[in-house]
Amino acid sequence: MNTTTTATAPDVQRTTPADVLRDARHLSFWAEHAAPIGLVALIIVFSILSPSFLTLGNISAMLTAAAILVILAVAQSYVITTGGIDLSISATMTFGAICFGLAFSGGLGFWLSALVGVLGAAVIGIVNGLLIASGKVTDFIATLGTLSVATGLALIFSNGRPISVLSPELLQLTTGRIGIVGYPFIIAVVIGIIAWVVMFRTRFGLHVQAVGGSEEAAVANGLSANRVRIAVYLISAVLAGIAALLLVARVGAAEPAINTSYLLNSIAAVVLGGVSLTGGKAKIVGPILGALLLTALSNGLTLLGVSQFYQPLAVGLVVVLAALLTRFQKR
Repeated sequence: MNTTTTATAPDVQRTTPADVLRDARHLSFWAEHAAPIGLVALIIVFSILSPSFLTLGNISAMLTAAAILVILAVAQSYVITTGGIDLSISATMTFGAICFGLAFSGGLGFWLSALVGVLGAAVIGIVNGLLIASGKVTDFIATLGTLSVATGLALIFSNGRPISVLSPELLQLTTGRIGIVGYPFIIAVVIGIIAWVVMFRTRFGLHVQAVGGSEEAAVANGLSANRVRIAVYLISAVLAGIAALLLVARVGAAEPAINTSYLLNSIAAVVLGGVSLTGGKAKIVGPILGALLLTALSNGLTLLGVSQFYQPLAVGLVVVLAALLTRFQKR
């Protein structure tokens, strides 16, 4: 059985300056590198317009704020590489946060409660995977349904009220840092590195890319497409559960209200990162940079005094432009 021919190359490649200059003449170059180019452009523009943008304090705040979105973008990348999509990821994070809050308030302690939160989120992922792989329900409908289910369960279990969590571990997670880099972003980077290694240096990662590239060919080569799909939705949910812990640490409570901006921005980060929505083309670094770009955009607009009403408009325009550029990506 040979599955390596169906896998895409890693999203970190060796290129020379001459190669870059030659490729820059084509739209495909800008499509492939929309996230890093856009991020650099934003840094230049906002650093000129706002002197406080590149201060150490603001950089630290941006990295901490980006941590949750980075993790969700990595999670979404695994699902989208198989040609699917996880619309329930934000609700799964909310449900995981409520499970964590209830366990902690019940006296289980931080680490056991954290495990309960991640396992609670994982249940949603398993349900998604079974519905899509075994039940043959389309990913859009299945995850849209579990979005509502997870949201409803979070509201029911919490009686619609935030669950306050006061823990030394959460306080350390919120305030701890190495240099200017806070612990939440360090956790996000570690997850990104592990995700990259798994995607591009393991047999499982090759299988994920193979199923997204051509499920029929993957099955013909002896792969179990159903197992791969269940696995990627489980990975997405587990990462959402980890993001839930960072969310609780950030706000100091487990909030039952879903934040749909995380769902939309996680998909947007993947699009900006150059991952094909049709599947088969995996990237990890790109979506991480896409998450940083969206965070920097929101932060820069806030520093410039732009009303928050206009920020979703700006994000939407950036994503639409990136989506148009994907037409010119190399196949």
